[in-house]
Amino acid sequence: MAEQTSDTTAPTSLWVERTGTRRYTGRSSRGAEVLIGSEGVEGVFTPGELLKIALAACSGMSSDFPLSRRLGDNYDATIRVSGAADRENEVYPQLDEVMELDLSELDADAQERLVALVERSVDKVCTVGRTLKAGTTVTLTVEREA
Repeated sequence: MAEQTSDTTAPTSLWVERTGTRRYTGRSSRGAEVLIGSEGVEGVFTPGELLKIALAACSGMSSDFPLSRRLGDNYDATIRVSGAADRENEVYPQLDEVMELDLSELDADAQERLVALVERSVDKVCTVGRTLKAGTTVTLTVEREA
């Protein structure tokens, strides 16, 4: 989802701090933390896993309003995301999401309309998915201490 700020609210700052060999803690100025590391390290997410989780969370959040309007505020949803890395090129050539919803209380036509609405909502407002589909420019600046 798009980062929402107002004129009186500073944007959220994000950074990682090294805590060991190939281990980092991701932090936000809002006090959130996430442990990041190599795939073989227990209790951490890899950067690629965080990318996938961000995509799934964005899809869930982007569809929350239309789903809660039709299914009620307490509906259950699980969004699973997968995609193998192409290690030769160091990219994820495809990411697949599966949104699990109980739509059994709706008739077939209502289910189809809701699924179409969810797909449109995600396509329209999921910033993470839209960025991945469009591609983005990434820059890295190395600041050197004298």
